[in-house]
Amino acid sequence: MEKIAFICTHNSCRSQIAEAFGKALASDAFESWSAGTEIKDQINPDAVRIMKERYGIDMIKNGQHNKTLAELPPVDGVVTMGCGVECPFLPCKWRVDWGLDDPTGQADAAYLKTMEEIREKIMDLRQQVLKEQK
Repeated sequence: MEKIAFICTHNSCRSQIAEAFGKALASDAFESWSAGTEIKDQINPDAVRIMKERYGIDMIKNGQHNKTLAELPPVDGVVTMGCGVECPFLPCKWRVDWGLDDPTGQADAAYLKTMEEIREKIMDLRQQVLKEQK
C-alpha cells in the first residue's frame, strides 16, 4: 500500500489534520503519516479539539503525536502544507504542495476552513491513488 507523508514545519496542526483525515477517510487507498522539521511539543490543542467536536476524530486517542522526518518510514508521496519554507529533501516518487493557510492562533472559523480544505484534498487524493492502483 502506498505511504504518504504530510509535512509541515512544526507537525502540530495542518500536517496532523491531514494524517487524521487520511487515516479516517482514505485508509483503503494509502497509509498516512505526518512529520515536521522543527516539531512542537504537542499537537495544536485547538486542532485536536475542533477535529474531535466537528468530525468525531480524536487525534490523541488515535495515537497521533509530533514526529520528525527521521521517524517516517520510506514513503511514496510527500504532501507539503504550504509553509513558505523550503522543506528538506525526503526521498519519494512524487511531491505536491497544498498551499494551505496556517490557522494557528486564529478563531475556530479559520481552523474549520483549513480542515475542510484538507478533508476535500484527502478525498481527491484518495480517488487519485485508487484510480492509479487499478
